[in-house]
Amino acid sequence: MVMQHIETRNNLNLESLNWVDLTWVDIEKPTEREKAYLSQNYPFHELDLDDCLSRIQRPKIDEYKDYLFLVLHFPVFNKKARVTESSQVSVFIGDRYLVTLHEGRLKPLVKLFRDCQDDEGRRQENFSHGSAYLLYRLIDRLVDYCFPILNKVGENIDSVEETIFSDRSRTTVREISGLRRDIISLRRIMGPMKTTIGGLEPRIRRYSQEDLAVYFGDTVDHLEKIWEILEAHKEVIEGLNSAYDSLSSERINDILRILTILATIGTTLTVVASFFGMNIPLPGGANPGGYIFSWIILALLMLGIIAGMLLYFRRKGWL
Repeated sequence: MVMQHIETRNNLNLESLNWVDLTWVDIEKPTEREKAYLSQNYPFHELDLDDCLSRIQRPKIDEYKDYLFLVLHFPVFNKKARVTESSQVSVFIGDRYLVTLHEGRLKPLVKLFRDCQDDEGRRQENFSHGSAYLLYRLIDRLVDYCFPILNKVGENIDSVEETIFSDRSRTTVREISGLRRDIISLRRIMGPMKTTIGGLEPRIRRYSQEDLAVYFGDTVDHLEKIWEILEAHKEVIEGLNSAYDSLSSERINDILRILTILATIGTTLTVVASFFGMNIPLPGGANPGGYIFSWIILALLMLGIIAGMLLYFRRKGWL
């Protein structure tokens, strides 16, 4: 067994691990220098190497005589932008090597490489069954990493559900919109991955020393479960959005009903008060008179109008 750090020797952003005749080359934040190194040392097609530096590739599998080229996407949460994003990992797999290129944002990939680097037992466990098994271990960790993200989305949905039916709902629209954006992003990432990983095992069989159908079948089952959870989250968040819209409309209608009642009553009182602008002797009017009881009569008239209108509104069910 030989463990080698090519990064120091060649001044490249590249590390490798060897076990017997299997090599795992890991490239974090690949550049043109690493692309040139791979072109000189491996039989990789130039278009595949270009795809490794591109960030707009869809998940896919390209099959060649000597190797397979995979492009996979997995979700990561951007804490600064507070949004779920896609992180790409490109993989070259041959009979005696596995090459991974990524941005360093996928913690399970980075951790698996460090574990194999620091622990000889882990290296033997992951390397001794061939490159196909090593790739399975990598994909399985990345797929399982999606579950904590889904759990966090589920917790946020529960929190929003509690907020909707409380009086603390001013920021609910923004929270619902953020959750819907996360769910859409996760569905966009995981949808193509089901097809890609589902068709991987038959193509990778030639690089395996044992039957990996059961292993990859388990990974596909996890992907199906992730998709089912996303479907459930999608339905829940759409239901909560509809419920929030209904509650908001009801609150607005309540406010408009009260304002309408006040405006109607105020309009009636304004009509009564307009008598003071007429050329008839009324206390406080244009031609003040000496009627002592006019104020009392006017007050009773206004109170009677208010009481009558409120009683009418009550009978109509508007109050």
